[in-house]
Amino acid sequence: MRKISLAAPGDRLSVLCLGAHSDDIEIGAGGTILSLLAEGVQLDVHWCVLSAGNERAAEARRSAEAFLQRAASYSIELGAFQDSFFPSQSREIKSWLLALRERVHPDVIFTHSGEDAHQDHREINKLTTNVFRDHLVMEYEIPKWDGDFCRRNTYVPLSEDALNMKVALLLEHFGTQRSKDWFDAETFRGLARLRGMECRAPARFAEAFTVRKFVLA
Repeated sequence: MRKISLAAPGDRLSVLCLGAHSDDIEIGAGGTILSLLAEGVQLDVHWCVLSAGNERAAEARRSAEAFLQRAASYSIELGAFQDSFFPSQSREIKSWLLALRERVHPDVIFTHSGEDAHQDHREINKLTTNVFRDHLVMEYEIPKWDGDFCRRNTYVPLSEDALNMKVALLLEHFGTQRSKDWFDAETFRGLARLRGMECRAPARFAEAFTVRKFVLA
């Protein structure tokens, strides 16, 4: 198993995070973001949540600010697309992403998985890979009752401190989600432990991604 680093301590890395809903980025890639920051990577982050209205918009902004407080720079963009109806808004979302592409030039993009059972998540995946064709795209996973987990091919080991911080921030900032039976520390830690086992992570925890294409230079 070959280990390749996204960036070394002190390196500058531009990151685009795309999430359909207000907690998606944190669940799927929050530990990776926290780990890169803890390692001393200078992150410039553009954090985009496409459906965030009312109370969830406030949650999304506060959470993103907490996850990114050590970033070299960051911007947070909240969209107003209708939750659960992304496929019917595909044209408008693609136009939104095309405009974003003119303003943001990331080294790496975190987005939803193409195997995700949620229709909004799949639509974001499809449009991300259609609009951003010359980028490293890392597709993250979201646990849910649908049981849509699949085999991943890319792993980011997490320290226990990074995982603990991820879980604590999720539980702190997303009060609207706490009533959901899957939204708890055991779910997030259990998935991280499983993925950590798969990649033999030194601290036993990891986040997992799918990378469809990358170029070795």
